[in-house]
Amino acid sequence: MTRNTGSEKDKQVLAKLAEIEVEMKRIKFWTDDPMKSEVTSFMDAPSFEWWLQCVFLPNAREAARKGEYPEKSQVGLMALRQYDYHSHVEEAQQLLKLLNQFDQLVENS
Repeated sequence: MTRNTGSEKDKQVLAKLAEIEVEMKRIKFWTDDPMKSEVTSFMDAPSFEWWLQCVFLPNAREAARKGEYPEKSQVGLMALRQYDYHSHVEEAQQLLKLLNQFDQLVENS
């Protein structure tokens, strides 16, 4: 088990995740009392926003606390497909930018 020493990367990732949560709340993509589910894949989630809130953010925060990251992160690409592929969702563009920044933080050592 890896112990988190609170590296600069860990702090940056946690700060970016906080920004993502704030933005989700600002644009009303956040639910105060989300339904409970055992979903782990965004494909099985009731919505992409629910998956971000209930699966992605908790798992990403845990990874940052442990200092354990995947080699690749594609949550920004997932968001692009959700908010700017078939139709442009204007209110989600800042969220899309933040998720892409998260990907860059994770992938850069």
